[in-house]
This record gives sequence, structure tokens and C-alpha cells, in this order.
Amino acid sequence: MKENQHSAKKGYHHGDLKTVLLDETARILREEGEAALSLRRLAANVGVSRTAPYHHFRDKQSLLCAVAEEGFERFNRTMEAALKKGRGQAGRRGMLEYVKGYVNFAVRNPEYYDLMYGPQLWHSDSLTDSLVSSARRTLRGNVENIQRWQSRGLVAAGVDALRFSQVSWGTLHGISRLLIDGIYTDSASVKQLCETAADMLWRELNRA
Repeated sequence: MKENQHSAKKGYHHGDLKTVLLDETARILREEGEAALSLRRLAANVGVSRTAPYHHFRDKQSLLCAVAEEGFERFNRTMEAALKKGRGQAGRRGMLEYVKGYVNFAVRNPEYYDLMYGPQLWHSDSLTDSLVSSARRTLRGNVENIQRWQSRGLVAAGVDALRFSQVSWGTLHGISRLLIDGIYTDSASVKQLCETAADMLWRELNRA
């Protein structure tokens, strides 16, 4: 713990406190779980006064919403990179890059993913407007990608972009949750699982 505290303090610079608080919160969630998280504990870990975090976050709930929002930003950057990587490949291979990018992000970043798509925040009555906007913007971006592909003749014009985005999201979310929750533990088959999902989704995009 002392090593982690030292690392957090060392990384703090004036004007950068919010970023440090978000990063340290994610570390606590990943390594110790939410039960270990409090704004007082967070302040102590990064070496600031116990009231300092309240300049950025009203309470623990708003802090968790901010971490989830950061998760969406990281997720979107990951998926943009996956789409960019897939552009130089045949359509189905590009879809595979997208599938792998999604699943890999979720499995490697459960501290973010659990808040982004878990019930803890979404079943509450105190979601921040910025988190709701981030989540909606992510789905809207997926829909707009499909529509752009349709306008360029890369996928079938008859595909419902919104419904496809919702179903593909549900498919990849389901795979990710099985892996995160330890229900599906055969890591040797994850590659085949992703390939099968990519094949199914690509066929749907190109149905007559």
C-alpha cells in the first residue's frame, strides 16, 4: 500500500488533482474493491487534505460516475483504434478487430467496465448528466459508423443501424461478462469465441 500511495503522490501536480483522484480510484477498485473506497481514504492516498476531493466530486456516487465516464472515454479511444486497424483489412477481418478490441478492453479494465455497464450506477437515482451523455454518445457513435458504411456501400442498406448496434453491443457485453465474472474460464477458446462472434455480426451486416 505504501508503494501505491507514494506512486500517487509522486504523480500529483498542481491543477492535475482530478486526474490523479480518478486514477487512484480506479486502482482501488481494481485491487481492493469498492468497499475500500471513500473520499477520505482517497485524499490520504494522494496526499491532499480530506476536503480536497470535494472540490471535484460532490460525494462517492459522483466520483464513481466520473470514473465510469473516464471509462467511456478510454473505451471509445480503444474502439477507434480497433476500427482504424481494421480499415486496411477485408470486412470480416475488420469486424474481428472490433470484437477483439471490445472484449479485450472489458476484460483488461473491469474496474471501468463494471461501472460503465453495471447495475450499481444505472439502478441509482443520482446519475450525473455527463455520464448519461457519455453512454449515449458511445451508442450513437456505433450507429453512425454503420450508417457511414451503408452510405459507402460497404454493408447492406437494409440493415437497421440502431438495432444492429444494440444487438452487437449485447453480444459483446455478454461475452465480456462471462469472462470478467469467471463463468467462462477457457481462455484458450477466447480467440475462437471472438472469431465466431465476428462472423455472425459480419454476416448480419451483409444480409440481403
